[in-house]
This record gives sequence, C-alpha cells and structure tokens, in this order.
Amino acid sequence: QVQLVESGGGLVQAGSSLRLSCAASGRTFSSSAMGWFRQAPGKEREFIAAISWHGASTYYADSVKGRFTISRDNAKNTVYLQMNSLKPEDTAVYYCAAAYGPRWLVKEEYPYWGQGTQVTVSS
Repeated sequence: QVQLVESGGGLVQAGSSLRLSCAASGRTFSSSAMGWFRQAPGKEREFIAAISWHGASTYYADSVKGRFTISRDNAKNTVYLQMNSLKPEDTAVYYCAAAYGPRWLVKEEYPYWGQGTQVTVSS
C-alpha cells in the first residue's frame, strides 16, 4: 500500500556530492517518519538518517553527521538525502523506508522499503 522509489545514485569521486530522492505514494502520511538506510555487500543494513512527516524532527547516524542532510517536500511526497564530502566507505546500496513507530533507529520499525539505489565512491 506504500510504494517508494529511490533515484539519484551513481559513481563519483571522493569529496564529491550526490542528492538522492525518494518518491512516495500510497498512505505515506500515516507513517511517523521516512528513513534512509544503506547496505554494503556482506554487511547488515544500517540506519543513516530519518525525518518526520508531520513535524520537523531529524536524526542522523554519527558516521554521516555534518556531511549528509535529510529533507522533505510534503507536497511532492518526496524525501531527499544530500550527501557531501563523500568517502569510499560510503559506497553501498541506499534505501528509503517508511516507519510506523517512534524507534527510527530500528530497521524492524520500517515495514515498507524502496528497491535501493547504488552509490559508489572511488578513491
């Protein structure tokens, strides 16, 4: 009932910037927040950032704080992830997801996920 489509990934050099977009449809606004996660091969999916739909609350993982910025456009049902000063260790598939509870750091709180978009950062 919720569909999420990520876009904006690509191959960039270290120090470059990318902006990811997540277009949402369905009953997105019944969710508490939208989150961004990433997953590298052989690793668990990890939390990156989240933003509430109906307030102004944001939260960032320490690994990206100061470099990444999450934002939203409620009228367009879209959330964004601006990624600056990219590092090779940022290489992963990036997913957006919709949460229906307050525990934004817990991936089990997110029942709906996009298909992911690949971000590759070369050294």
